[in-house]
Amino acid sequence: MEPTSAFVLYNRCTMNRISLLLLFASITVGWAADVDERASYEDRAAIIVSNDKIELTVLPLGGPLASIVLRDDAEKLNPLWDSFRNDRETGRPVRMTGGVGHFTCVDGFGPVSDEESAAGSQGHGEAHRLYWSTVSAKASGGEAKLVQTVQLPRLHETFTREISLRDGENVLLVRSSLKSLLSFDRPAVWAEHATIGSPFLERGVTVVDMSANRAKTRPRENGSSRLRLASDVEFEWPMAPTKAGGKMDMRAPVKSGDQLDHTGHLMTPGGKHAWVTALHPEKGLLIGYVFPTADFPWLQTWQHYPEEGLMARGLEFGTQAFDLPRRTVIEENKIFGQLLYRWLPAMSEIKASYLMFWTRVPDGFEGVSDVRLDGGKLMIRDDRSGKSMELPTAQTL
Repeated sequence: MEPTSAFVLYNRCTMNRISLLLLFASITVGWAADVDERASYEDRAAIIVSNDKIELTVLPLGGPLASIVLRDDAEKLNPLWDSFRNDRETGRPVRMTGGVGHFTCVDGFGPVSDEESAAGSQGHGEAHRLYWSTVSAKASGGEAKLVQTVQLPRLHETFTREISLRDGENVLLVRSSLKSLLSFDRPAVWAEHATIGSPFLERGVTVVDMSANRAKTRPRENGSSRLRLASDVEFEWPMAPTKAGGKMDMRAPVKSGDQLDHTGHLMTPGGKHAWVTALHPEKGLLIGYVFPTADFPWLQTWQHYPEEGLMARGLEFGTQAFDLPRRTVIEENKIFGQLLYRWLPAMSEIKASYLMFWTRVPDGFEGVSDVRLDGGKLMIRDDRSGKSMELPTAQTL
């Protein structure tokens, strides 16, 4: 056999280097910040906003954040409530609206009056029942950005939302605006209907924590057996008063039995920003939100724990304490001295923003004691275990 020439060796080494560079480039491009407008979810059109850490699925119908998963999670566990699956498993027609996962209730949060219903209005506002138009969907400079808008014809408003996600981060930023097309000031109600669900939400395991707040149970007029909490009673989170005269720890779902309850939380005592998290300590996975209290002073938790089937828990931050008809909210006006709506000035707009994160936590994490946005990172602390972690982010509120 003839000796291999130096020319042949040089070319082989060169080709190997080129192959490695091409492979690295393909991996980098595949995992870089991206917006895919041709995706699908549950046989519906979908848009995926992604980076090297997470994938967020957004549906044009109703605009919900339907799914968020870690790129390197083989299970692809989505912590958000899968109401499509819930409809199928309970034998109901699969919903055709955007009331899935985390959706936006604007302008309206709760049921409507008889007169509003007769005029064609439905609960939780118009936005989650209409198609959202894509204004722009692009990725550049390591950042993926999706801008959508929806016209609300019955309310004469325009809602616009921008989602941005940067490479290397488990944190995404959402900025929204609500514009009035009417020539007079009006009270507006707006809630981010963030909802977690099974299998991430597990009985006696998944725990919810939140920043400093002033809490009360929802006023109730009926005595449904599913309601475990006393009606309209102030309490100190997380120990809520029960109808039976005891107290219930609201951090984790009940280990057995049925429950359907709501609690309202004034988040302003916590300062400029408030936060809420849900942790599955056994899986070591954490979802959370950080939001300005000037935009969203209230948080409603909704516990839907049927004896069988999927569970759901709302972490709904917004302008009012409970999802109630607009007339009720305006007449009540305030709770704990805090308004239950925001003013939307004539022919003007109001804005709001929040951060959402989905991440693994260190082994031994038992809950969250504090979340702070400071110096280009989210600092998350668990005083129960004495552990903490940091999530780098260039996103700011």
